[in-house]
Amino acid sequence: MTAPTAPNATSGRRPATTAYRWGVIGMLWLVCCFNYADRQAISVVFPLLTEEFGFDKQQLGLIASAFMWVYAGAAPLAGWAGDRFQRRHLILGGCLFWSFVTLTTAWCGKLWHFVTVRALEGFGETFYFPASMSLVSAYHGARTRSRAMAVHQSSVYVGTIGGSWLGAVLAERYGWRTGFYLFGGAGMVLAVVLYALLREPARDEGEAESGGAPAAADGAPPKFSETLRFLLGHPSARLLLLGFVGANFVATLFLVWTPTFLIEKFGFKLGAAGLSATVFIHAASALSAPLSGWLADVWTARRPGGRMLVQAAGMAAGAGFVGLVGWTTDKMTLLLAMTAFGLCKGCYDAGIFASLYDVVPARSRATAAGVMNTVGWTGGALGPLYAGWMAKHAGQGSEVANMSLAVSLCGGIYVVVAVLLVFAARSARPGPPVAGPSSVLPV
Repeated sequence: MTAPTAPNATSGRRPATTAYRWGVIGMLWLVCCFNYADRQAISVVFPLLTEEFGFDKQQLGLIASAFMWVYAGAAPLAGWAGDRFQRRHLILGGCLFWSFVTLTTAWCGKLWHFVTVRALEGFGETFYFPASMSLVSAYHGARTRSRAMAVHQSSVYVGTIGGSWLGAVLAERYGWRTGFYLFGGAGMVLAVVLYALLREPARDEGEAESGGAPAAADGAPPKFSETLRFLLGHPSARLLLLGFVGANFVATLFLVWTPTFLIEKFGFKLGAAGLSATVFIHAASALSAPLSGWLADVWTARRPGGRMLVQAAGMAAGAGFVGLVGWTTDKMTLLLAMTAFGLCKGCYDAGIFASLYDVVPARSRATAAGVMNTVGWTGGALGPLYAGWMAKHAGQGSEVANMSLAVSLCGGIYVVVAVLLVFAARSARPGPPVAGPSSVLPV
């Protein structure tokens, strides 16, 4: 059914049609796909970087974590900007910047070169999610928000698979630098094309579309400190932030180290490792995330915290499969465990920002997403370093056995996250509007 055509109360513009709202998801899907392809392309060529430059696992972990540290550190700035400037400029300008940095990765020849370009890429990419999730929530209100964000989330999986597999195949045939030229150049072209198509909506358009109360759209957005106090003061928001740390710790470990793990433990060739490391987990997540988004919308209509319970179920079910990935020595069991883990992971991923936005007012959502990325990726950045350290010091007799132990222990982290989400669901309730620039934040 087409959206109402009355002018929006705060913007004077006519609300977007239903077709355009879903078209926005398609455009952001493409940008996010390159976002993840660019960040994943480095991990799959780690074995080639070791051959050419002699990097050990701790140095490779540093390269991976440099991205995450800057991504996390700059996220508050990205969130602050997303609540104050046109989100389309932050999304597409960021895409231009990080795509160029991806291209320059092919020119690196020393450890500090790789650390620098990965840090710069983290800075460019951190502007994407706060702005894009705020934009999605403006186009999609409570009735369709989980579904819209779940469809968008599938681009994360496609980009991760494409960056890993295509990067590995190109590296095998034409050298490790080729993938960075391809992904970087194509991303820059995409950003230029979408500048003509992506429009900026009113901040509260999604709330009006869903029949909710409009956000406090008049005047300046709340201060960063006020939004931060809101997040730390709201019980569900606090628990969602903590849960994201644990989920990201496990996710980044898998993103960075699974290709190397498959090569060293199971004898995969580089191209096969690049595909297998991502396709079983992330294709499964791409299947489960939209279904989980639909289920989350249904549960949330019936009770507060419904989205969080869907996430908790995914974490609880996935814990055993995460442990099995590290423990098994059988290739078929490994691939089945990775697939089951991916199905469960999609249940959590579909609600990362949708659950947070159930308690955060519209005018603060980009800032809230920035804070969430800061907290989650600061903790997540420790995952690759943890695995690299464990590979050398876990005392299991070999680096492969040490890495296996490191992966298996991540199952316990999933259990903790599931418990946090259950308590978050019990405390779920929409928060009051965040105060204006000169007001005191109510909690």
